[in-house]
Amino acid sequence: MMETKKSPEPTTGVTSVSPDKIEPMTKTGSLLVVTGPSGVGKGTIVGAVLDEVDQLAKSVSVTTRPRRSIEVEGEHYFFRSEEEFFAMQKRGDFLEYAEFAGNYYGTPSHWVSEHLEKGIDVILEIEVQGAMQVREKCKDAILIFISPPSFEDLASRLRSRGTETEEKIAERLKKAKGEMQQRHLFNYEVINDNLKEAVRNLTAIVYAERLRI
Repeated sequence: MMETKKSPEPTTGVTSVSPDKIEPMTKTGSLLVVTGPSGVGKGTIVGAVLDEVDQLAKSVSVTTRPRRSIEVEGEHYFFRSEEEFFAMQKRGDFLEYAEFAGNYYGTPSHWVSEHLEKGIDVILEIEVQGAMQVREKCKDAILIFISPPSFEDLASRLRSRGTETEEKIAERLKKAKGEMQQRHLFNYEVINDNLKEAVRNLTAIVYAERLRI
């Protein structure tokens, strides 16, 4: 009796994997850099977003300025002397650093990395100068520029504070004009014309970036 051989099953080129063998996807957090000219309302917007969004942390900066009575070490800032700050800078401990109003501020790389590795998104609320440093070092950082509805509106906000001389305000506005010319280097622009809308837009950016593959 003649034995017949079965033809091999056609292959599709796709290897099937048992569902119980699929490795769970692990995702690190996203680094979101929020910046904009002084007086535009960065802090207010970021604070509101932090209250609304889980698994989101604001980076704690190192600073050389004196600690205020209500501030807590490691919560508001890491307070260091200028000598300690420059030693950290020399070791390459900062993701970015800048001088502002006679004091130095820096973002500690280790703090940011620890949180990102845990899957926590991190917001850096920093000056434009620092944002440009992060842009060079972290190609996957999400860069967000907060803009005023107009330059005149920004000037009005700075004057309404009533805390600075007209000369100091003029310096801030001159700096702001140059900073706003760098908006095209960012991934997103949020215009702070209406606070609720600005908060909603920044929140939407955070959630949209979480959906990236």
